[in-house]
Amino acid sequence: WTRAMKEDGGVVINISSVGGLGTNPILGVYDVTKAALIHLTKQLAAELGPGVRVNAICPGLIKTDFARALWDGGRGEQVARSYPLGRLGEVEDIAGAALYLAAETGSWMTGQILVLDGGGLVAFGAVGG
Repeated sequence: WTRAMKEDGGVVINISSVGGLGTNPILGVYDVTKAALIHLTKQLAAELGPGVRVNAICPGLIKTDFARALWDGGRGEQVARSYPLGRLGEVEDIAGAALYLAAETGSWMTGQILVLDGGGLVAFGAVGG
């Protein structure tokens, strides 16, 4: 796939997590894999440019089945209130960011991480402090 993309151009969008930007005593292995994906994003951007752009989206808590245990019931409302934007993320938030990165609007962006966390990093400081 890399040869075809180098010849024809392309966009790679990795889905990482804000967990990859810090530490968490409960989600250690998950966070390590997401940190590795962030680094892979940067490495591939350096290797595959200029014809291929590689970026990562790092979501905070998104209302998905995968993360249901973190937001289901009253806990989700409590967590949502702690974010500056006052809500949890939705799948559509991530889809919109992916469209931006894939389209011509994102043509001057490569090797970057796009954090979509409702302001969580601003409110909570460094992830895992």
